[in-house]
Amino acid sequence: MDTEKPKQPGSNPVLNWVEERVDLSTVRYFINKKTVPMHRHSIWYYFGGMALFLFCVQVATGILLLLYYRPTTEAAFESVQFLVTKVEFGWLIRNVHSWSANLMIAVLFVHMFSAFMMKAYRKPRELTWVSGVCLFGLSLGFGFSGYLLPWNELAYFATKVGTEIVENVPVVGHWMLLFLRGGEDVTGATLTRFFGFHVAVLPMLTTALLGLHLLLVQTQGMSSPPSVEASKEPKKTMPFVPQFALRDLLGWLVILGVLVSLAAYFPWELGTKADPFAVTPAGIQPEWYFLFAFEFLKLVPSTVLGFEGEFLAIAFMGLAGLVWLLVPFLDRRSARGLPSPLFTWFGILAMAFVFGLTLVGWLHAKP
Repeated sequence: MDTEKPKQPGSNPVLNWVEERVDLSTVRYFINKKTVPMHRHSIWYYFGGMALFLFCVQVATGILLLLYYRPTTEAAFESVQFLVTKVEFGWLIRNVHSWSANLMIAVLFVHMFSAFMMKAYRKPRELTWVSGVCLFGLSLGFGFSGYLLPWNELAYFATKVGTEIVENVPVVGHWMLLFLRGGEDVTGATLTRFFGFHVAVLPMLTTALLGLHLLLVQTQGMSSPPSVEASKEPKKTMPFVPQFALRDLLGWLVILGVLVSLAAYFPWELGTKADPFAVTPAGIQPEWYFLFAFEFLKLVPSTVLGFEGEFLAIAFMGLAGLVWLLVPFLDRRSARGLPSPLFTWFGILAMAFVFGLTLVGWLHAKP
């Protein structure tokens, strides 16, 4: 005998049609039960949503740019030039794409450092942290690979300098250089490879990792800082739908306003077409999100205790990056709910290192 209780029809005919074919009870339960902690640090939760929104903008505008872009040394610059000068609103699409990439990385910096300082990597959120750091690395890969695609002078020589640094990686440095460039020099093969990374390899990896990251965040919920969890005051929460979702949407609207304003009033310069036989311009620098590494390499002496300076600098940054990735497994005190001043200071020094050297590089770039 069938004792299943019949479903009560709702007021939405479309939703009723879907529910007759798909069981949405689990989704409804999740939406009704999911809450978000409320405390004085809650504002940092919204930066993750802003980064997701900017990534969606990147995908949408990138697809539109693909309709006109041609990844060859003979046509890359001309295709971008045609897009921004002849295609209706093509200049706006390119500006939005370029500015959203920079804003996304800036928002990711804030999101990552705020999550670190709130100890959001503690058990059981170790994989959430690892996947988030990997997503940040992929975002830097997007920026590095996309920078060359217009094939202008600045991008060409910045890529040449950037890939030369890779050669200092121990053992596999020269192989990595050849893999990135497709040869000994930055040529059409490099442009083709970077185009493939930018529109195929990186989006595929990012989509898979982003899905995992969002799944972990939704199932595990948002972490509260140790100070809030240790407090004897009553814990406050807000429903994810609609309160937090509407506030998240407001953040999206704010960042959209900033993005459109930057795209309209500060257009992204195209410059001149790259000439591989030209002399490298003085003062060539990478994009701002690589400035801290670029300045650090310049600060390290050419020889330190008999070792090559660039080798030691790259080894130091690589080791620091590995510690940053594995911090949930190294910070055992936070895992047990105890204060962890050592890792707190590690985070403060990391922020000072990145923001301080970025500021130094920006000041050096000013005429």
